[in-house]
Amino acid sequence: MARPVWAGNLSFGLVSLPVGLYTATDSHTIHFHQLQRGTSDRIRNKRVNERTGDEVQLDDIVKGYELGDEYVVVEPKELDEIAPGRSRSLEIAGFVDLSEVDPIFFDKTYYLGPRGAEYSKVYSLLEQALAKTGKAGIATFVMRQHEYLVALKAENGLLTLHTLHWADEIRDPHKEIDNLPGKAKASDKELTMAEQLIEALTMKWDPERFHDTFQEKVAAMIEAKQAGATVEKAEAPAEPTGVVDLMEALRASVERAGSPKAPGGKATTSGKAAEKRPGAKKRIRSAPKEDLSGLSKADLYKKAAAADIPGRSHMTRDDLVKALSSSRT
Repeated sequence: MARPVWAGNLSFGLVSLPVGLYTATDSHTIHFHQLQRGTSDRIRNKRVNERTGDEVQLDDIVKGYELGDEYVVVEPKELDEIAPGRSRSLEIAGFVDLSEVDPIFFDKTYYLGPRGAEYSKVYSLLEQALAKTGKAGIATFVMRQHEYLVALKAENGLLTLHTLHWADEIRDPHKEIDNLPGKAKASDKELTMAEQLIEALTMKWDPERFHDTFQEKVAAMIEAKQAGATVEKAEAPAEPTGVVDLMEALRASVERAGSPKAPGGKATTSGKAAEKRPGAKKRIRSAPKEDLSGLSKADLYKKAAAADIPGRSHMTRDDLVKALSSSRT
C-alpha cells in the first residue's frame, strides 16, 4: 500500500474526518542520464558555494529572501511554525456547483482515504452527499510549506482532492497573445460545414483509446539504437490551411470523416457497394503467417506499434511475439 503524502483532518461544519492524501497519477516519462559526449561518464549536479567553489551539504542550506544588498534568512522549520495548525487541517469553507469551476483552475488530482475503519461511515456519508448534490467542497490547506486552494469531489465511490490555481495565477490571454482574432467573420456555409465536421468526428470519451505515442517512439528508438538498426523519423507536420483553401479543406474533411476507414487510414468501399458493382466477385485470400521468431525486439516493437497493440512498451520480446501472433488469428 502506498503511503499518504499528507495526513490531517478534513472538517465540514462541526464534522471532522481524519484522512490521508494519496497521489492519483503517475508519469511514464522515460528518464535519461546526462553523459559527456563521446564517453560513458555521468554528469552530476552539485550544490556549490558560488564564492568559494566548495560543495555545500543539504543540512547547511537555508532559504534567503533578497532585499537589495542583503538577505533575510529563513530556516525551513520556521515556515512550518507559522502555520502549525493549518498544516494538519483541511477545512471546507463552502460548497459550489462543479459547473462553476472553470477547467483552467484545475491542477493536480489526489485520492483521499479515511485513516481508520472507524471513520468509514463519515467518509461514505460525505462522498454520497457530494455525489447526490453535484457539489464540490472548496478549502485551503498547507502541504510541504505551500498553501493550496483545493476542490473536494465525489468520483466513482471515493473522495478526490483537486488542487486549484489561485485566481491571480491565471494569465490574461489578451495580454499574453497579441494577435487574437476575436470573432472573425465566417460565412454561413463555412460555419455549417465546420459544424458538420464536428458532428462527424463526435465520439464517446474513452481515455483507454489514447496513449503516449511519443514515449513509445522513444522506447522504440532506444531499442533500435541498441540493436544497431535505423531509427524512423516522424512525418513532417501538415501545412497550414489558408483562407482561400478553407472551404475545400472543410468539405474534404467532412467527406473523409464520413467514410469507412481501412487499417491504413484510407477510405474503403463497403461490402454492399462492392456487391452492386457489375462483375464484382468476392475473393477470400488467406494471408500467409509471418515467421516472427527471427525478428529483433526493435522490429517486433515496430510491428506492435503498427498493429496498435496496447501495453507494448512494457512487453518483453516473447510477449511481443505472442501478442502479434494473437492479433493475426
